[in-house]
Amino acid sequence: MLKIFKSFGGYLEIPKAEKGCWINIVQPSQDEINRIQTEFNVPADIIQDILDVDERPRYEVDEDWSLIILRIPVESPSNGVPYYTVPLGIFRTESLTITLCSAPNEVLPIDKPALYRGQGQLVHDDLNFVIKLFLRSGSTYLRYLKQINQQTALIENELEKSIRNKELNKLLKMEKCLVFFITSLKANEIVLAKLRNTLKKDITELNEDLLEDAIIENKQALEMSQIYSDIQSGMMDAFASVISNNLNVVMKQLASISIILMIPTLIASLYGMNVPNHLEDNPWAFFFVILISAFLALVGIIIFRKKDLF
Repeated sequence: MLKIFKSFGGYLEIPKAEKGCWINIVQPSQDEINRIQTEFNVPADIIQDILDVDERPRYEVDEDWSLIILRIPVESPSNGVPYYTVPLGIFRTESLTITLCSAPNEVLPIDKPALYRGQGQLVHDDLNFVIKLFLRSGSTYLRYLKQINQQTALIENELEKSIRNKELNKLLKMEKCLVFFITSLKANEIVLAKLRNTLKKDITELNEDLLEDAIIENKQALEMSQIYSDIQSGMMDAFASVISNNLNVVMKQLASISIILMIPTLIASLYGMNVPNHLEDNPWAFFFVILISAFLALVGIIIFRKKDLF
C-alpha cells in the first residue's frame, strides 16, 4: 500500500508526489515496486535490500540520496512466535522522503502514520522525522517487551503445575522473540551512533536532543530485552526440573495406588481359588472378604500417607 503525504505529520494526503513530500509504503505490490523504481528513481537493489527480512540495519550516503535501514518490531500471531523484527528503510533525497517496510507495523501504521510524541511536538524536517522514527521504534519495543513479560508471567503460573512440554514451548517462543529484539536493537544502536557522528556538525540543537532521547530509548529497550532474556533462560532450566519433578510425583502416586489396589486383588484371588477355605457354606462370606479387603486397603493408605507416598 502506497500513500503520499504533504507533510511528515501524516494528516494531509495528496494524490501525487511533490517537493518535500513523504511517501509511506507498506507491503508493496509488484506494481508499486515498479512505480518506486521508475517514478521516484529508487535503485532496485535498495528496494530488494529493504524488503529482505534478514537485512541488517545500516546507514549509507550517496551523492543524490541517503539510506537508513533500521529493524522494527512487528506482531506475528500466526506462526506461533508473537513478535519478530523486520527492516524499515528510509530513503531520502532533496525532494522527497520514502519509507518502505515489508510488513504492517505500529511504528508507521498505514492508517494513522502520524509521528507526534505529544501535543504541539511537530515534525520539523526530514532529519527530525528520521530521529522520531527511531524514538517510535524504541517505544514500540518497550511496549512489546512489557507484553512479553505479562505473557511470561501467565506461562509461569501454568508451568508450576504442569507435566507437559506445551508451556515450555511457549516459553521458548518468548525467548526467541527476545533474541530477535536483542539482535535488532544492537544493530539499531550502531546506526544511531553512526548517525550522530556523521551529522555532528550540521545537526540542530532540537534534533541533537531528540537523537540523544532516541539513543537512550534504544539502550533502555536493549537492556530490558537482555534482562528478560537472562531471566527466561534461568527460568526454562528451573521449570524443566519442575516438570520432571511433577512427573515423578505423579508416577509415585500411581505406583502407590497400584500397590493399594493389589491388596483387595490378592485377597479376592486367594478366596476365589478352588480349594477349601472354610467359607464355602457361609452366607456372609462375600461380605466378609469385602470387609477384609477394605480394612487392609485402608491400613495401607494410612501407612502410605504417613510415609508421604500419597
